[in-house]
Amino acid sequence: MIGAIRLRAGMRRRPDRFRLVTAAISVASPAVLVAIVVVLYQEAAPAVTSFGARFLVTSSWNPVTVNFGALPFIYGTVVTSAIAIAIALPVGIAVAMVLTEPGAAGVRGAVGTGIELLAAIPSVVYGIWALYVLAPFLYVHVEAPLSARLGFIGFLSGPPRQTSLFTASVVLAVMILPTLSAVSRDVVRAVPKGLRESSIALGATWWETNRKVILPAARAGIFGATVLALGRALGETIAVTMVIGNRPEIPASIFSPGYTLASVIANEFTEATGQIYPAALVELGLVLILVTFTVNIAALLLVRRTAARST
Repeated sequence: MIGAIRLRAGMRRRPDRFRLVTAAISVASPAVLVAIVVVLYQEAAPAVTSFGARFLVTSSWNPVTVNFGALPFIYGTVVTSAIAIAIALPVGIAVAMVLTEPGAAGVRGAVGTGIELLAAIPSVVYGIWALYVLAPFLYVHVEAPLSARLGFIGFLSGPPRQTSLFTASVVLAVMILPTLSAVSRDVVRAVPKGLRESSIALGATWWETNRKVILPAARAGIFGATVLALGRALGETIAVTMVIGNRPEIPASIFSPGYTLASVIANEFTEATGQIYPAALVELGLVLILVTFTVNIAALLLVRRTAARST
């Protein structure tokens, strides 16, 4: 009897290896992020010391005079990502709603597979397609007509160009659509079928059921899908670099060229010389992490608030 009690006590004291492994892995992810930030800060120290906080609020970017500011690139990154989300969000939700409807399994399977295959296309291929196909199409059928008819609106004014903030935003919208629609589809599928059936039984139409029942129930998950898509939009590099125009200024119109944080790093890092120039580019990487972190935290707080209201 005493031996059995000792055996049981020993079994209780044995460490749970699975729990230890999962705990170590969960701690490793933020540790890697901290290590990346520390390394980047060490490499960016000359620029941080030279420019201080004004690096974030000045617009000058002149390697000749060694005068650098990140504001045009922050502006370009935020604007292109915001326009991309505004374009892709309704399309992604609509695709998710269609893919979760019963019936026409073959059509829904083909559409779902086609949307998901968009995620497998390399960024450089998106860039080539956008440069030779999308940019001329948008210039002729969207940018030029809008600028001619609605040019009195500030952000639609000015002579349009094929390489612009708007073209880069549309490319980003296409690139983030698979993530947005796939996650939203899974979230909508997770909504209990009883809600849909009860709504239809009460006489609601398909539109009323989806707008007033399904979408409110899946709202928190759709916000999460939006955060994932926004994270990719903020960090996209090659495709945006090929069509944004790469001009380090804050344009008044979305039809003008611009620049993003990731694009300027990719374009100029290999030719950066001296001590301050490379350090300023590395500091742009820190700023990109800061922007992404800020956006994700704000979105996470919004998701939690939305989930709390739903319950």
